[in-house]
Amino acid sequence: MSLAALTRPWADHSYGFLDASAKRELRRAMVKAIAVPGCQIPYASREVPMARGWGTGGLQVTLTLVNPRSVVKVIDQGADDSVNAASIRRFIARVSGAAQSCDTTEATLIQSRHRVPEERMTEDQILVLQVPNPEPLRPVEPDMSRARQMHADADYARLWLVLYEQIVRSGRVMQGASYPALVNGRHVMTPSPIPRWDLPKLHRARHLTILSAGREKRLFAVPPYTDVAPLVFDDIPFKVEDHGGLSCYRSGLSGYFMNEIPMEGGAIRHEVSDSELGAKAIRHAEASGDGPAPTWYSEGRFQHEPA
Repeated sequence: MSLAALTRPWADHSYGFLDASAKRELRRAMVKAIAVPGCQIPYASREVPMARGWGTGGLQVTLTLVNPRSVVKVIDQGADDSVNAASIRRFIARVSGAAQSCDTTEATLIQSRHRVPEERMTEDQILVLQVPNPEPLRPVEPDMSRARQMHADADYARLWLVLYEQIVRSGRVMQGASYPALVNGRHVMTPSPIPRWDLPKLHRARHLTILSAGREKRLFAVPPYTDVAPLVFDDIPFKVEDHGGLSCYRSGLSGYFMNEIPMEGGAIRHEVSDSELGAKAIRHAEASGDGPAPTWYSEGRFQHEPA
């Protein structure tokens, strides 16, 4: 037997870029996170060819889960065609051989920054959210050792106090993105910097959601059909952003989360944040493609069951 027979041919990188040890560690962390929904699980964040703070946590999870049969979609604030989204998508496809798609219904693995797609996801899809700060208690308790003890004791009184102070001072809850939510009745999480509009989409959703922060070396998960309840007082209901009456100037869609685009002279236009949803609506209007799949919202109101 020769030495060459005992070795593999040289390759410039492992499949999916990450080495086998890193993938094993991430898989173990993800299994723990799924077993204890909302609980932060530490892992040794590896170096990837992008700067910390630009989605390294989400990328590591995606590279661990991807396989040659995967169909990958990457979103940056709702857009598939931004520089960051396109670069990450091409990189994942290059190191894994997975197919690329901008269609939410075709993708099996969706990595996103700041948004959850407007079209409903299914049981065979996984959503990976990039998280800059996974600790919901950091604004009220900067000492992480004490914050972990507060999680262990389910002591979230300070978060309730912050919401109460906002109501007293401003007449309403001012917390926008990263609204704290109670997962499975036990752990409070910060659901990435997604807007309040997207938070109801995680409640008892059919898909698995994994949230990962590479810079902070933490990940947590929301398994399918898990309760996700925003922190609200009984007499003050939770409200999402008031975008129901806005219309997209390009696609004509209304009742969805919109981006505000300043124009010359002080005018404002609105464009649907989910770029592929708008593109589908345009293609359908031009009779060159199918329309959007069932969505979470209809006319600005959340639909608990598919329309």
